[in-house]
Amino acid sequence: MTSTNYALLTDLYELTMANGYFLENKKDQIVYFDLYFRKIPDSGGYAVFAGLEEIINYIENLKFTEEDIAFLESKNIFDKKFLDYLKDFKFTGNIYAFKEGTVMFPNEPIIIVKAKLIEAQIIETFLLQTVNHQSLIATKAARINYAAKGKTILEMGARRAHGASSSVNGARAAYISGVSGTSNVLADKMFKVPSGGTMAHSWVQIFENEYEAFKAYAKHYPNNTTFLVDTYDTLKSGVPNAIKAIKEILLPINAKNYAIRIDSGDLTYLSKEARKALDLAGLKDCKIVVSNSLDERLINTLLNQGAPIDIFGVGERLITAKSDPVFGSVYKLVAAEKDGIIIPKIKISDNPEKITTPHYKSVYRIYSDNKAESDLITLEDESIDTSKPLTVFDPHFPWKTKTFTNYKLKNLLEPIFINGDLVYQKPSLLEVRDYAKTELTCFWDEIKRFDNPHKYYVDLSKKLWDIKQNLITTK
Repeated sequence: MTSTNYALLTDLYELTMANGYFLENKKDQIVYFDLYFRKIPDSGGYAVFAGLEEIINYIENLKFTEEDIAFLESKNIFDKKFLDYLKDFKFTGNIYAFKEGTVMFPNEPIIIVKAKLIEAQIIETFLLQTVNHQSLIATKAARINYAAKGKTILEMGARRAHGASSSVNGARAAYISGVSGTSNVLADKMFKVPSGGTMAHSWVQIFENEYEAFKAYAKHYPNNTTFLVDTYDTLKSGVPNAIKAIKEILLPINAKNYAIRIDSGDLTYLSKEARKALDLAGLKDCKIVVSNSLDERLINTLLNQGAPIDIFGVGERLITAKSDPVFGSVYKLVAAEKDGIIIPKIKISDNPEKITTPHYKSVYRIYSDNKAESDLITLEDESIDTSKPLTVFDPHFPWKTKTFTNYKLKNLLEPIFINGDLVYQKPSLLEVRDYAKTELTCFWDEIKRFDNPHKYYVDLSKKLWDIKQNLITTK
């Protein structure tokens, strides 16, 4: 949703550190930061990267206005020369990133920033905020879409989202991962995510009776009519009145696109009984839409019980990723240059999962028979001879190895900005969506299952692993 400047959308300590770097004459030191995440939401087997387009727009519009500078000066904590420096601030570094829609896994750098120290520090908050939110929603949507087994999913969570930006960007992220449309009109205008809707219970209640409400709606929207049938009694009133309206208003004009929607109750039972009534009335083409706090597990259960549902409207549990609402990506310093030499940096923690992987890196995906088998993180300047067998090992249990003989490699990191200039051709949203769909087909179903998914390995090259171990033991 970024079409303006968000320079001050940052944590205060980014600016106080930047002020300190400036005063310590470190503002121009070249550093390397990795953005990655540690844990897949919902104990899942994979995640989906989203948010790159908004990051690009943010970097291109990043500047400190006179009003921004005046506000910072009023805090009485920043040096005057530092504030003068911010007046001409512009990002001049390099950014490398996965393409939006890429399937990703913990601890691999999905964004690498190589830049002057202050520049790299100031952009941290916005990058994390954007990746954390949009990747969270894209990942949830992918799980929901997988559960639906080809049935249509509509995102309907605007009124439950955490604000306007969350709602609009969430609809876009969900669309990347296969959701067919949204209730959010602004997302349609901004991103061309198809918007659609039915009616509220208030529409039904405001008329003399349910049939009059259905008849009026069918008259005004004959080409896309969905009747909300659970305002009073789904099977005794709603479905019979919908059938009556379809036969009296829609069939005489040869309307083809109509449905009923059930928003409460036992969705399996009600959809089965509704299907019987519709078919008995000769309305086999009438679709059944359901909503009401749906998520991937409930959708999976409904379909396993044989519920004849055509379309799922998913709201709060998608747009807020209610079951696991924090994605948790982090942004860590991994190297700094001194006299043109890259010096690896590491963060060591009492929590092993928080120990960082140092140095300037590349990330390769290993494919065998068109299926992704493992990811390999290497030093940026390492080369791999694909004519020879490739042996990888578990970085936590290095005696566990696997050797590939017939394989292909794909470098997942694309140059986005070089010396502050955008060098990446931004794809359309439809292209991102198609890419995400193709990506997901490259992974085994065992990785996509909801319970105890197969672990996909992210390995380190021997050179990188040795550097990391040496830094751990010498610190």
